[in-house]
Amino acid sequence: MRTRILDWLLAASLVGIAAPALAESIPQAGHGSLEQDQHDQRLETLQARQQASQRRSWRTPDWRAEPTVSIKLLGINDFHGQLSPRSVAGRPAGGAAVLAAYLKAASSAHSLIVHDGDQVGASPPNSALLRDEPAIGFLNLLVNEHCRAFAWQYRLPRQMQPYAQQQCNLLGTLGNHEFDYGRDELLRQLTGGNHPDGPFLEARWQGARFPYVASNVQDAASGDSLLPPYSIYFADGVRIGVIGAVLKETPSIVSPSGVAGLRFVDEAQAINRAVAQLRRQGVRAIVVALHQGGRQASYQGPTDPAAEHLEGPVVDIIERLDDEVDVVISGHAHGFTNALVANANGTPILVTQAFSAGTAYADIDLVVSRRSRDVVEKSAAVITTWADQGVGLTPDPQVAALVAEADARVEPLVARVIGVARRDIGRSETAAGESALGNLIADAQRVATAAEISFMNPGGIRADLPAGEVTWGELFAIQPFANDLVSMDLTGAQIRTLLEQQWLGQSYPRLLKPSGLRYSWSASRPLGNRVVEMRDARGAPIEPTASYRVTVNSFLAGGGDNFGVLTEGGNRVVGPVDLQALVDYIGTLPQPFDAAVEGRIERLD
Repeated sequence: MRTRILDWLLAASLVGIAAPALAESIPQAGHGSLEQDQHDQRLETLQARQQASQRRSWRTPDWRAEPTVSIKLLGINDFHGQLSPRSVAGRPAGGAAVLAAYLKAASSAHSLIVHDGDQVGASPPNSALLRDEPAIGFLNLLVNEHCRAFAWQYRLPRQMQPYAQQQCNLLGTLGNHEFDYGRDELLRQLTGGNHPDGPFLEARWQGARFPYVASNVQDAASGDSLLPPYSIYFADGVRIGVIGAVLKETPSIVSPSGVAGLRFVDEAQAINRAVAQLRRQGVRAIVVALHQGGRQASYQGPTDPAAEHLEGPVVDIIERLDDEVDVVISGHAHGFTNALVANANGTPILVTQAFSAGTAYADIDLVVSRRSRDVVEKSAAVITTWADQGVGLTPDPQVAALVAEADARVEPLVARVIGVARRDIGRSETAAGESALGNLIADAQRVATAAEISFMNPGGIRADLPAGEVTWGELFAIQPFANDLVSMDLTGAQIRTLLEQQWLGQSYPRLLKPSGLRYSWSASRPLGNRVVEMRDARGAPIEPTASYRVTVNSFLAGGGDNFGVLTEGGNRVVGPVDLQALVDYIGTLPQPFDAAVEGRIERLD
């Protein structure tokens, strides 16, 4: 059955549709969160991958020979609809078909695949233009005969939902990107039903065919949990409780419309409440799928407990977890973690994170005592899913067919050539925080809205732009959120506040990419007073009381990434979609075009 979006794609490829209509086919998310993956390149080294593959092990101090059951957990995180392989250290890795082959090969008699959120969102066109149904659909091809549609489970009484699919071999939790399009679209993706632009690859979208859990997302009015807080996996007479949670800061990195009517409560408190419920049912082996993470310090050689220093928000959460928690499968930071981290009571919790985009998985082995029903041994390694060796040489044929169908559906649009890049234009930042690609995007947004100044958030820049012919699909991969551009009036004083908010209230600096503005800052100055000088494009000082026309994307305009001053802007006008602005701008440039770091941001020390 031909869909409306596919009819449009074919028409566009044949007759060349007018530029403004292009935006109509783009999924409208109004989002642009700062993820960690702009720093992925420093993690895409063979050294980091080899380090991650070293197995980390623990055995209970009072271990004794006794009847046990071995359970295999296979954890993935931050897939982001990456259906196709990507490059890691110059080698192909991941892609849905390759990842599926690895997961199947690693499975044992009692295995549970756990995806840790952000399975969808910020995705390449072959998933995003199909509303990320392929990103969930490929997991549906991995389920066993005990799995049933999540829609069936979701319709059960709340008290029965955690027990509905105890032998299903796959389970998911929510990340912040699951909320990109709001609660209704999230539930449609999980429980089924066609999107207005569908159907896509299925005549009727059936939703996920496996359970989803989230303990800390509530309906703001009723206080009810949006999804079951946990699920219980049953294997050979033992039970594993799996609790889901997403970072409580989700409302600050998702547009307000995406989280309307929802409350995100403290992760540790919600997890511990679920632990107490599981303990009352006699469940002692407990795993947490937590969409929050950190970064592990790099070192060489075999896994070294003395060197496995983990930093980041996940550490505070782990310190406050109940002693009954055995494993935390983490995510969101797009790095690797394989460490034993002690909670406040000194109980060692095994923590994993498997990079991102399906380029790795966490291979976790649990040994559960039949006597105590608790975990007595646990170990993990993070395995890269190389596509040019071993299992990766034989991608899963069913999943490969699904990816091929998705590719064919979006090909007419994504292959359209927009321009020619003279050289690689990257998102890597200077020490001051400037990037060539950030400059290009900020310029496009300023020109599209005839503003004096524009700012682009680095987290909304999802890929680099390689040299050569530039296709619409490559530009979509760079800006997949389809944010509207919003112009507003800000005073010079408010612009200074905006720049200071790059450090204030942030877990790490969020350095905006400017156009029409040059400024200097000093790292030695106190928070709230780091900006030294601001000048406009003509070199004139930015006057505190003067009014300036400023453009940002709708995510920032709503106060996203804690840039609250942007909610105060007056005379707001909504303009074109950010991607369309970039497409149009590149089309006006002399070809081949270029962009470079120009000293728009100066760091004084």
